[in-house]
This record gives sequence, C-alpha cells and structure tokens, in this order.
Amino acid sequence: MQSPKGIWKVITASSVGTLIEWYDFYIFGSLSTIIAQKFFPAANPTAALLSTLATFAAGFIVRPFGALVFGRLGDLIGRKYTFLLTLVLMGGSTFLIGCIPSYATIGAWAPALVLLLRLLQGLALGGEYGGAATYVAEHSPAHRRGFYTSWIQTTATLGLFVSVGVILAIRNIVGVDEFTNGNGWRYPFLLSIVLVIVSIFIRLKMQESPLFSKLKSEGKTVKNPLKESFGKKENFRMVLLALFGATMGQGVIWYTGQFYAQQFILTKCFVEYEQANTIILISLAIATPFFIIFGSLSDKIGRKHIMLAGMLLGVLCYRPIFQELYETADLSKKVENVAAMQKLESVSSVAGGVGDSVKLVTVSKVYEDGSQSKISTRQQISSKGVVSEPVNAGKEIQLGSAGKWKMVGLITLMVLFVTMVYGPIAAFLVELFPTRIRYTSMSLPYHIGNGVFGGLVPFIATLITTVPGTDHLSGLWYPIGVAALCFVIGLLYLSNKPGKNAEQ
Repeated sequence: MQSPKGIWKVITASSVGTLIEWYDFYIFGSLSTIIAQKFFPAANPTAALLSTLATFAAGFIVRPFGALVFGRLGDLIGRKYTFLLTLVLMGGSTFLIGCIPSYATIGAWAPALVLLLRLLQGLALGGEYGGAATYVAEHSPAHRRGFYTSWIQTTATLGLFVSVGVILAIRNIVGVDEFTNGNGWRYPFLLSIVLVIVSIFIRLKMQESPLFSKLKSEGKTVKNPLKESFGKKENFRMVLLALFGATMGQGVIWYTGQFYAQQFILTKCFVEYEQANTIILISLAIATPFFIIFGSLSDKIGRKHIMLAGMLLGVLCYRPIFQELYETADLSKKVENVAAMQKLESVSSVAGGVGDSVKLVTVSKVYEDGSQSKISTRQQISSKGVVSEPVNAGKEIQLGSAGKWKMVGLITLMVLFVTMVYGPIAAFLVELFPTRIRYTSMSLPYHIGNGVFGGLVPFIATLITTVPGTDHLSGLWYPIGVAALCFVIGLLYLSNKPGKNAEQ
C-alpha cells in the first residue's frame, strides 16, 4: 500500500480528472433550458425541453456500454491508460458541443450532432468512474478504504458545483442577454478543453495500480474479463446484487436530490435562473464534506446500513420536501406589498412588421416577504386589429431572504441523503470483486444503476408531470419506487461485512 503522502497524490491525480469529466457531463444538464432553445425547434417549448432531457438521458443510457468497453481495457492493459483515454474522449466531445451551429443555422443536423457527442460523453464516463475508484481503492489500506475512496465520490457533486459556478460566472461576465440569446452559453463547453489538458498532464505522471502491477508481473491478468465477470454464476450473482441492492437506489437518490431538484425549482417553482443555481451551489457546498464523513464512518460500522438509510430517507421525505419547495415559491400564498408595487410599472412592447404583430406584456409584483415576480403574457394582433386571448409567455420569481434560505435548507437535506448512499458505495463495489476483473465487474452495475435508473430521473419525472391528471409532485413516484425496491432487496440480501475479495 501507499505511504500517506503517496495516497494523497493518487487521490489528487484521480480526483482532478474525474471532477473535470463530471463537469463536462453536467454542463449539458445545467444548460438544458438554453440548449432546448438552441438545438431544437422552438414551436413547442415543452417538447423542446423534453427532447433536450431525452438527449441528456441518452448519455446515461450508453454509460453501461462504456463500462463494458473500457472496463475490459482496464482489466487487460491497466487502470492508468484506460481512464486517460476516457478523459480525452470526454473533453473532446464537450468542446465540440460548444462549436455546433444552432438549429436555426443547420436545421436537424444540430440535434443529431448534439446527440452523437452526448453518446460519446456517456461512453467516456462509463469507463472513467470505475477506473478512478478502482485505482484509488487499490492504493488504499483495507481498513481506510471507505475514507480514501469517498474523496473520489465528492467529484460527482463537485463537478456539478463547478459547472453551475462556471455558468453563473460567465453569465455575469458576458451579460444575461448574450449568454441566453447570443454565444455566451458556449463558453463553459469550450473552457473544458483547457481543464482537460491540465488533467492529462497530471495523469501522465501517475503510476499503475500496485495490485494490478503485481497481477500483471505474475502473469495472472484475465484474458477475457467479460466472460469471467458475467459468465461465472457466482460473480454474475454479485453483479446483479450490486445493481438491484445498491446502485439502482443510489442512482435515483443522487439525481433526484441534486439534478431533479435543480430542474424542479427552475421549471415548477419558476425561481429566477441565477437565484435557483445559487441555491444549488450553497447547498452543495454545505453538504459535500459529508461524503467524506459517511465514507469514513462506513469503515467503522459497515457500508450497508448507511447506504440503505439514505435510500429510506429519500423514500419517506421526497414528497414533503418537494411540496415545501413548491409552496415556498407559490404566489397564491404570498401577500402583495401594495406600497412597493406602486413604484413598479408594467412593461409592454409590440413586435412585428407588415401584417400580424405580437404584443408582449410583463407585469411585475412585490410581496410582503420580499419576493418579486415577473409574469409575461403574449397576444397576437392581426393586421385587422383583432387581438387574441393572452397566452402565458413566462414566469420568474425572485425569492425573499427567508424563502431563499428555506430552499437552501431543504435541498441541503436532500444532498445529505445523497452523501449517505454515495459516500460508501465505491468501497462497497470494489470489495465485491477480485482485482483481475474488478474494473469490468464494478463498472457495469454502477453505470446501469446510475446511468439508466438515475440518469433518467429528470426526463421520466418531467414526462410524468405532463400526463393529464398529474400534478407537480407526480414525477417523484419514479425515484421513490426505484429507491424503495432497492432498499428492500438490499436489506434482505446485502451483507454489512466486506466480502472475500476485499483484501485481493
């Protein structure tokens, strides 16, 4: 095993690259509402958003294939060079998304190219995580494996944190109009190439995992990782148990507590874009250290109970928490501040040339709790002066201080659930499988659980809320159902003690 100084070099080198890959992957989700406008037909905004979320989800669906391809390479040629390759593939794909012309310029080629690059991102991430987690675990002493691997676990949330932070910074630098309607939204994608070059330089200096090097020097590396991982009954049983008893529930908890929460306060609560993302940033900053706390705790009391507790809390608390988020921004529950509103004016503009024109009216209001709202309506005016019924063109709410910090508290609570299931899971997965097939065996259940079940949360949950008869909370039944099923299977079949492969 590494010396304390050596293990921190390993963790730093692995974490920097993994963080950048998560940053690259999550920029797309963080900018989904803008990407919907740029790369899909604008006639139906809801359909455009769903198309964007489906494209976002496609990157998750192919992650298991990336796990198979790069997991096999990792078990054949080594951990270091495999996840160096995934970094280059991810960074290049992200950079190119920032270069694609809009739908208005190249038509249907725009969403097609975005989808292709999104699929390449998913393949790359499918090979990255398993390699980084395995690499750190194989440098770690067994009694501290949960603690050391939990640092890798922080990179997923920190990647989201950095992506949101970079987006807000660039938005402020270039201005809201340039960022939303011009090319400012492209800069976070283009910036990734600089981050990737720095990470490649760091990773080139890394040494191969000592456990894998020993295996290779003894001529004991596996010739067919896929066959041994999934063709042998006992190992395949562990793959299925890892998926249905751990990673499936962990995936939906992760994406509900962070990504769907972000989507919910933007599209259901209509919180102003910058304030919504600031709320997410503060929540992530508060809760992120708990990945380390729960990872370290799992070394002492075991992984199972901590992970299952996080799932159960999500099952029991999601609907009350999301309802509180909704009510915090609900205008019908707010009292208007008449004195303050007398200083505001409605803004009206008419656009159009010969023939029909469009009248856009924006009404601003102020409330007693310090909140403000802007509600816009659009009317069609024909050349004969006939005015159509007003159509909702947008709503934006700026929360008062109390409402903002209430949302921070609620989302922080959900991110704590995430840290409970995600902090210990890398050590848990590594300990299930022997070194010779570890990269392949742990990567597949992780990326099915996270990529398919977890990554589909924003799309499926949003889609459910569009079905007649549903409400703003109906989408939560998907993650609640998956987490509940995983909790039951994990409770019945998972062991709280490391398996026989923990020391291998």
